[in-house]
Amino acid sequence: MNSIDVTFVVNGQPIAIAVPPNLMLADLLRDRLGLAGCRIGCDQAVCGACVVLMDGAPVAACTRLAATADGTDIVTIEGISDGASLHPVQLAFLRSGGLQCGFCSAGMILSTIALLARHPAPDEDTIRDWMGGHLCRCTGYRQIIDAVGLAAELLRQ
Repeated sequence: MNSIDVTFVVNGQPIAIAVPPNLMLADLLRDRLGLAGCRIGCDQAVCGACVVLMDGAPVAACTRLAATADGTDIVTIEGISDGASLHPVQLAFLRSGGLQCGFCSAGMILSTIALLARHPAPDEDTIRDWMGGHLCRCTGYRQIIDAVGLAAELLRQ
């Protein structure tokens, strides 16, 4: 099988890599680049655990071919904090109890960052609508909605 040369930026780092044409973005991030924060839950773009930001928009990495990353800017959960302190959205999820086991948290946090970039003060219906593509088996969804609201407040300060 021929490979495809792909050049993109991940968490601020330029990447040039040859990938098989059938390699999924989640597998590239996890297995080839060591970014395990992109989780694979359903392999059908239903649960949201694999969400990463591609050019600022949330995408399901489990169903997106790695070759489609060519020329894009990708942010994973590993790329949102400075390493010394939590990103305000991470802090909001922590303070609100919007995470428990953590499996789905990375995708939710990245989707929240994208939501708040577009809607800095979302109402509850907008939050519910935006987060509708995420499934969580541990945390009550009320805490997740509260976390997104708190993140909006923290980012506006």
